[in-house]
Amino acid sequence: MSEPENTQDNVETIELDRFLKLAQIAQSGGEAKVIIKSGAILVNGIVETRRGRKLRPGDRVEHNGEEYVIESDGQDPPE
Repeated sequence: MSEPENTQDNVETIELDRFLKLAQIAQSGGEAKVIIKSGAILVNGIVETRRGRKLRPGDRVEHNGEEYVIESDGQDPPE
């Protein structure tokens, strides 16, 4: 399993499709793509259809009435 990425401003991000797999909403990347493209995912209350959407700590992802909040892993970013 790959680690969350750090952006230039040192804020951790994870792509939406990867998050769906980690949260066990989707079993594969292909399934994640179908779920996202169907409009079934809300990010911060807005329908999101981009599977590469970068999620940051504090973002809220909704699917089928379940809400997930993105949290930091608590580790310092690499230098």
